[in-house]
Amino acid sequence: MSTPTPSPTAGQRPRILILGTGGIGGITAAHLFECGLAEVVPVSRNAAQRDAVARTGFRLAGLEPSRAVPGRIYPEIQPGPYDFVILATQPPEVEEAARTALPFLAPNGRIVCFQNGLCEERVAKAIGDPGRVIGAVVGWGGLMPEPGLYERTSSGGFALGKLDGKHDPALDVLARLLAPIGEVKLTPNLRGVRWSKLAINCAISSLGTVAGVRLGELIQKRFARRFALEIFTECVEVARASGVRLEKVAGTLDVDWIALDADMRLGRFNGARVRRHAIIYAVGLKFRRMRSSMLVALEKGRTPPVDFLNGEVVERAKALGLEAPANAAIQNAVWMLARKETTPSFPFLEEVFSRVARENGWR
Repeated sequence: MSTPTPSPTAGQRPRILILGTGGIGGITAAHLFECGLAEVVPVSRNAAQRDAVARTGFRLAGLEPSRAVPGRIYPEIQPGPYDFVILATQPPEVEEAARTALPFLAPNGRIVCFQNGLCEERVAKAIGDPGRVIGAVVGWGGLMPEPGLYERTSSGGFALGKLDGKHDPALDVLARLLAPIGEVKLTPNLRGVRWSKLAINCAISSLGTVAGVRLGELIQKRFARRFALEIFTECVEVARASGVRLEKVAGTLDVDWIALDADMRLGRFNGARVRRHAIIYAVGLKFRRMRSSMLVALEKGRTPPVDFLNGEVVERAKALGLEAPANAAIQNAVWMLARKETTPSFPFLEEVFSRVARENGWR
C-alpha cells in the first residue's frame, strides 16, 4: 500500500496526539508544550492526572531542571486530523490505542511507537499499513511518582526508523520536534536497535521488577548481574536466529558482544565473564536512578508488560526451535507477582535465579 509523505500545511504547526501521559508520555508532552513547535493534544483517562496538570501544569523534576510547564491533558481525543500520533501507553494497550487513533490520523500522518518491546510489528498489523508506522526507541527514563509530577531518571534521546529500513521524510519532521527532549538519531536498522533495547529491558526492567528496586541497587548483587547475562545471551541468540543485526545501544553498549558463549556459561574463561560483569555494573551506575515501569504497573494494579518483553523472546525462541529458560523463569516470576502470590524482593529474585541456574547447569 502506498503511503504519502507528511507535509503539514504551510505556515501551520504540526498537530501531535499523545495517547498515554505516564512518565515518558508526560515528559514528552511537557517539552512539546514548552518549545511550541507543534500543537500537542495529550490524552489520558486518568482524572487525577488531568486535574493535577490543570492546576499546576506539568511539574518536571529529577534530571530535568525543576519547573512547571503550562499545558493540558484531555479526557478524550480531540477532532483531527493529526500529523503524528505518539503511542505512549503500556505495551498491552498499544494495538487498541493504534486502532482507536487511526480515524484521527491525517491521510499523510504517521503513528509513532514509544513502547519497549517489538510493538511496531503489532501496530502495523493492527492498522493494516506498515508504511504509516514509525518506531521511536526511547533512550531515557521517566516516572510519574504522583499525578502531574514527572521525574526524568536518566538522560538520552531517541532512535527513529521504519520497519523496512527505508528513509521517510516524516522521520526528519519528527526528529526536529523531538530534539528539545534529547538527541535524535535516524537508523536504517530499526529492528537491530529494537532487539538490543529489548535485551536490556528483558534484563534490567524485569529483574528490577522482581527485586523491587532501582537499577543502582540491582546491579550491586552478583547473582543479579549473572542472571542478566543469561537473559542477554538468550535475547542475542534469538535475534541472530531471526536474521537481526544487533546495534549498539546509545552507541556504546554492545549487546552482541556481552552475550556469553558455551564455555563462559559453564564457568570457563572467567576473565571474559568478569569483563561482562564490569560492563553491566558500569551501565547500571550510569542509570542507577532508573526504576522499572513494569514495577510501577504492578503497584498500580495494571497488567505487567512482561509478555511483550521476556515473553516475546520465549515465544520467538520456541518458533525457532530454541530455548530461553532465563527469560521464561523471569516471565513466570513477574506473573507470580501480578497474581499476588508473593511480593518483590531480592530473596525472591535469588530464589528464581538459583532454581533456573541449577536446572541449566550454570556456573
